[in-house]
Amino acid sequence: MSLRTFAPSVRVGNWNEDVSLEEDLLKDFLEKREKGELLIQKSNYLKTKILQKTELSIPKDGFLHFGEVVILLNPENREETLSNTSPVHGNVTLCVSPAESAVHSESLLEAPCGISASTNVKPHVRNAFVITSVDGSALGETLHYGQNFALRTTEGFMGHLYLTSDQKTFLKCSKKSCLQEVSLTNKPLYQTCWQIVYLDPQLRLEHEGLPVPANTKVLIVHSKTNQCLAVLRKYVLWTFFGKDYEVTAHTFLNAHKAEGNENHWILVTGNPSDDMDTMFDRPKPPSEQTEDAENKGSRYSQ
Repeated sequence: MSLRTFAPSVRVGNWNEDVSLEEDLLKDFLEKREKGELLIQKSNYLKTKILQKTELSIPKDGFLHFGEVVILLNPENREETLSNTSPVHGNVTLCVSPAESAVHSESLLEAPCGISASTNVKPHVRNAFVITSVDGSALGETLHYGQNFALRTTEGFMGHLYLTSDQKTFLKCSKKSCLQEVSLTNKPLYQTCWQIVYLDPQLRLEHEGLPVPANTKVLIVHSKTNQCLAVLRKYVLWTFFGKDYEVTAHTFLNAHKAEGNENHWILVTGNPSDDMDTMFDRPKPPSEQTEDAENKGSRYSQ
């Protein structure tokens, strides 16, 4: 009678090495989890830091001042909404879009860093910017039309990055539209200088040098290239925070030789009341609501 030497439970090959490898992988995973070094933990840490709610500045006189914290909002265009020509409706805000390398780091955000537009219009660290002086103006002084200034990210995790742009080249341009790129840098140069320009081109010269009112439609023009900051809602960018839209520096002129809706911006400030977040969320006066309703009715009748 022959003795059975092998059975299904007998391990063959490099089974001992495989078991040791699995144990080492599990041990390494548990150590990284305890230290918070897993990729999903770092991603959640980044989102927690950058989506933290922030408070906007509340100007006392209704004008913008150096050192104030604002959000840059591109308002919804009612004509595009009615004609369904825009792929995304609603308001969008200028937002910081970190690269993939930022997820692997727990330190401050590093330059260069991307910029995009998000439909999240609530004030948080990602879309808050500080109006910064570049000509020696003191904190608290009023910003004027045509005056150079810089837009800087807030204190702490954002790392003092400046909104910048430069002439487009074959190697450096926006990803989707191939227009002039807009990004963030850590060095305050002439490329980081911008100007506020009055919206109506026929009254632009008359407003040159006057204080810039907050929560009003304006143009943000790059000082070096003379191109307007713009949102391209037809170009989608996928980020860690969902679907965003491309931001570039390019002047879009309509049939009347005026800047298009892509170039319209509102520098939104905080609301002194307790039940709202920003001045943009405040209910309109009855006169403005009636006017908007009449305009909307006339467009539908046409």
